[in-house]
Amino acid sequence: MTKEEWNSLGFAYTRTPYRFVARWADGKWEEGKLTESAEIVLNESAGVLQYAQTCFEGMKAYTAKDGRIVCFRPDLNAERMADSARALAMPAYPEDKFLDAVKQVIAANREFVPPYGTDAALYLRPAMFATGAVLGVKPATEYEFRIFASPVGAYFKGGVRALSLCVSDFDRAAPHGTGNVKAGLNYAMSMRAGAEAHARGFDENLYLDAATRTYVEETGGANFLFVTRDKKLVTPKSATILPSVTRRSLEYVAEHYLHIPAEERPVPFAEVPSFAECGLCGTAAVISPVGKIDDHGKEIVFSDGNPGQVLMKLRETLVGIQHGEIPAPEGWLFYVD
Repeated sequence: MTKEEWNSLGFAYTRTPYRFVARWADGKWEEGKLTESAEIVLNESAGVLQYAQTCFEGMKAYTAKDGRIVCFRPDLNAERMADSARALAMPAYPEDKFLDAVKQVIAANREFVPPYGTDAALYLRPAMFATGAVLGVKPATEYEFRIFASPVGAYFKGGVRALSLCVSDFDRAAPHGTGNVKAGLNYAMSMRAGAEAHARGFDENLYLDAATRTYVEETGGANFLFVTRDKKLVTPKSATILPSVTRRSLEYVAEHYLHIPAEERPVPFAEVPSFAECGLCGTAAVISPVGKIDDHGKEIVFSDGNPGQVLMKLRETLVGIQHGEIPAPEGWLFYVD
């Protein structure tokens, strides 16, 4: 494919030749292997279908500036997936085996890793779900872990643009619930709210905490970033917010590369109008700038509705690290070859 063809890819599923599959039964994980089959056969009473026992992760592989294929901090994805599994009463897939499976899938599908200099990447989707049949409400006795890969283009076609959000009347996650793990059910719960926001012309929702509805949580699939008027990075802190790998990386980059103070703390929604910049962060787009937030008819505008300069510099720096253009902290780049 040409550079133009790679850059024309959308952010959607494209089947690649190989995926990794391992199964858990009789109290242990099998060794697991690569397979060409993308289809899954399930019993009609499988735990994933009845009681939503499933979690997943997302990460990307790139061709770095030196020509090597790298994946960005998959050890944190392995750790988070193990935490998610335990939160859903599923057996955690061993973290070392997770990393080995990541390497196998990327290596087997290396022809789908875009070349350096494009906006594309090979997206990896590890997932775990209950395959064992259950009828009563209880954990299943059999599970499957798999990783598939799909080449994807830039999340934003035509360049980064500022998003518009609305404050949701729905709750994303309950206190002491599953908001801090990457459970599939969390995303299912956000779909109705997301569809209603889109129908009203907004890109996403801003969810408030379910207990008091006074603190900023996150969107349906991304953590928030704020920049104060004196150029400090502030990220919301809550036990029901997903610990984003991208957000944690950006906090480190802000302090150690750009010398921007970074603070993770509870953020009252009443404080939001005082911030100079706002953005969302995640694997897909790294940072999505937010131009405005609609609070039931009252509009909050950031950077005159444009991408903020501090957040865009932060995004540029992290992308440079991911692609080997800027020296990475030790252990951040996972080399496949």
